[in-house]
Amino acid sequence: MVPVMDRGFIFGDGVYEVIPVYGGRLFRLDEHLQRLDNSLAGIRLANPMAMAEWTEILERLVQENGGGEQSVYLQLTRGHAPRDHAFPEQTQPTVFISCSPLKPVAAAQLQQGVAAICLEDIRWKHCHIKAIALLPNILLRQQAIDAGAQEAILIRDGVVTEGAASNVFIVKDGVIKTPPKGPFLLPGITRDLLLELADSKGFTNHEWQFGLEELQQADEIWLTSSTKEVLPVTRLDNKPVGTGQPGPIWKQMINLYQGYKRALIAGDAE
Repeated sequence: MVPVMDRGFIFGDGVYEVIPVYGGRLFRLDEHLQRLDNSLAGIRLANPMAMAEWTEILERLVQENGGGEQSVYLQLTRGHAPRDHAFPEQTQPTVFISCSPLKPVAAAQLQQGVAAICLEDIRWKHCHIKAIALLPNILLRQQAIDAGAQEAILIRDGVVTEGAASNVFIVKDGVIKTPPKGPFLLPGITRDLLLELADSKGFTNHEWQFGLEELQQADEIWLTSSTKEVLPVTRLDNKPVGTGQPGPIWKQMINLYQGYKRALIAGDAE
């Protein structure tokens, strides 16, 4: 039971993580748990468990649900208390964890890419916290869906931040760029892995701010997230990106990413 007066239900006062599972192995669990800890610190909520305790619980849950490919959703709220904007003096955090089948990225999206539109970033100033209060993201994503696109790429004060539910990469003249970490974007786990893979294979890459014009002139645009993995954008605001097909550097990076997943399943990934 979750009480109706839970602060997550009443105020959206909580944080969450989504962790993919491949071959029964949790994807970059240490990094996800560290981000969870950072989000909890950001909303001034003590972590109720140590990393080792989270690991034991999550690994057991994955195995009890049959291993294989799953998506683990983990949410913590400040718990239930009389409705008051101020923090309650004493409350027990509510912890909710669930597993569901991990849906593979559609083959057509990988072969043809997806469409995105650019929208003003209307969200708050603490987007590095993975908060459950996602109504602005929902409205932006729905605006993209209504326009026949799969994602909204957000612009704040002329600068690209991220997608409504993803991080953003561009490629121009062989150079990979993604916006630097900061309060206006979520520090994506898949984003960080992609930069590691790019470094390991000698791709020139930068964490660098870029604006709408540079986005529009990019040879390639990618979206990354735990569920999207690495998705090519081939149309932006109803105009083709580059050749209008998934680009050559994306093809190399998605192969590297799939190689990492195979190594994870085999127990060889770091």
